[in-house]
Amino acid sequence: MSERKLAVQVQPKDNVASIFAEVSAGDTVEVMARDGSLDAVAVHEDIPYGHKVALADIPGGETVWKYGESIGIATKDIKRGDYVHVHNLDSARARGDWKE
Repeated sequence: MSERKLAVQVQPKDNVASIFAEVSAGDTVEVMARDGSLDAVAVHEDIPYGHKVALADIPGGETVWKYGESIGIATKDIKRGDYVHVHNLDSARARGDWKE
């Protein structure tokens, strides 16, 4: 029996979810929403435990939402199932050089 790969979407507007397993390219992650509903996302690349997976396509320049809050701006197009981290996200946290 294979290990379940789980992720959590905290708020309905979130377009990323935190993964609670080591995930490899090709794995399917079960995403639980706040209301208990489940969705399945096919992952395109390895994602470390605790990191983020895109739940929807996010065009470059668009806001990335986690916990119902803006956590940054996509620096390039991100596809559903992609790993979301510093290689494709410019943080909006603790920055004084631009306003959200």
